[in-house]
Amino acid sequence: MARRRKILVKNARTELDCLKARVAGSINPEEAKFESAKEVGIPLTKGYNGQMTAKQAGKIGGNLGGGMVKMLVKMARQNLNKTNT
Repeated sequence: MARRRKILVKNARTELDCLKARVAGSINPEEAKFESAKEVGIPLTKGYNGQMTAKQAGKIGGNLGGGMVKMLVKMARQNLNKTNT
């Protein structure tokens, strides 16, 4: 199944970047992947990282993406609870 990487709501990019930073525990969204890489013990540097394996890259992206999905589900549940009460 092909993945859709295009954001459907154009104005959501900045909020998604902020969410990514919050999940990674960093202030700057640009530093989020480096924080995530440090957490899983993968040496990630700025610039070219051609020595990384696909497995290592997947750990970094999976850590960020999985955390973002968990946070979005939590936020949706909270919003549902607010509207149902």
